[in-house]
Amino acid sequence: MEKRVVIITGAAGGIGRALVQRFLEEGYALALVDRSKDEILQSNPCLESDAASYLILDGDLSDDNFLRFIVATVFDKWGKIDVLVNNAIWRKAESLAESSLEDWNRTMAVGITAPAFLSKYVAEALLPKRLACCIINLSSVMSSFVSGYASAYTVCKGAIESLTYELATLYGPRGFRAVAVRPGAVATALSSDYEGPQGENISDTIQREVENRTALSRSAQASEIAEAIIWLSSDKASFITGTCLTIDGGLEHNFNPYHIKKLLKPNQF
Repeated sequence: MEKRVVIITGAAGGIGRALVQRFLEEGYALALVDRSKDEILQSNPCLESDAASYLILDGDLSDDNFLRFIVATVFDKWGKIDVLVNNAIWRKAESLAESSLEDWNRTMAVGITAPAFLSKYVAEALLPKRLACCIINLSSVMSSFVSGYASAYTVCKGAIESLTYELATLYGPRGFRAVAVRPGAVATALSSDYEGPQGENISDTIQREVENRTALSRSAQASEIAEAIIWLSSDKASFITGTCLTIDGGLEHNFNPYHIKKLLKPNQF
């Protein structure tokens, strides 16, 4: 098997879709994971031209048997796994005050337990063959830059950064790398489902406010996040592990929105 092999969870989503296209362009064999085969195919028309280069695995990431099935199927087909991208997430825009235990547990199962045990099962498959893998975990600036209205999601993203450090430390001596990517605002479907008390969609308002705090004054495109992940997965990033790459357009360290700065220095901002 000459091609490098990547597993991408959440392959039907915005960042997932961008990852599928870029890894295909780089000549990878792809194992695409999401809830529905139809959703993966509908989201990724680029797959139609290269049917021999991908494998679709649809199922529930909160099911441990499915996690084991993913790794076993990919390893049996291609004999190696070069990159694992833990991209999938499930969440509701709920504060802790209104979260149900069911929703909390679902977010944790998909957002942190699945990445942890997928990584574990990948390592168990590769280590006896003296093979290694680069593990990329999708975090968010919300791991430390909290909103108050997505509590389980925020906790997951903090946890996945800690998981990244753990994986890098545990498996690093065997050649594995683990890196977390921390996007800021990204223009995807996940950022467009916020509703006010009357059910009105307020996503555009939230997006404008976040962009007004972002140095580059815009949200990222999913392709910009995918490009960084492609680089981190490559040999060009061979000494990068156990850390987080923030890709937020200058959001996290900006003290206040630009409309406030303009009150003070209108000619400079």
